[in-house]
Amino acid sequence: MAQFRSKEKKTPPAISTQSLPDIIFMLIFFFMVSTTMRESTLLVKKPHLPRATEFTKLEKKSLVSNIYIAAPTLQLQKIYGTQPVIQLNESIEDCSKIFQFVELEKESMPANDRSKMTVSLKVDSKAKMGIVTDVKMELRKANALKISYSVVPKN
Repeated sequence: MAQFRSKEKKTPPAISTQSLPDIIFMLIFFFMVSTTMRESTLLVKKPHLPRATEFTKLEKKSLVSNIYIAAPTLQLQKIYGTQPVIQLNESIEDCSKIFQFVELEKESMPANDRSKMTVSLKVDSKAKMGIVTDVKMELRKANALKISYSVVPKN
């Protein structure tokens, strides 16, 4: 029987690539689910927040606008000093700009969600209450009455 075999070299069979799109899709899905998008760059020091006693789950995170009140970072202390400042999105502003900030945030939302807008105050525990009161008064003038105090849980 060995006489009838051909003496040609046989090539190995090709590797099947049928499952390759499935594997790529699973990897893309994994990275989409496991990564988070950075909201904004902090221009202030990370606030030392007080411990939370209660919490409320927010319906939609896209309806939340953050206002940070803390001392500026070391690079910005030359410009703003060491006193707590107000960060609105990507810039440090004074209290008079809060009304415009709220209006711009409301304009960027769908019309039916504007009444559900929540302003999250992230205030350093070392900040004076006067600056917090000024911010809350400006929010009241801008008719942003839903205010939450975000607290990072203690590790």
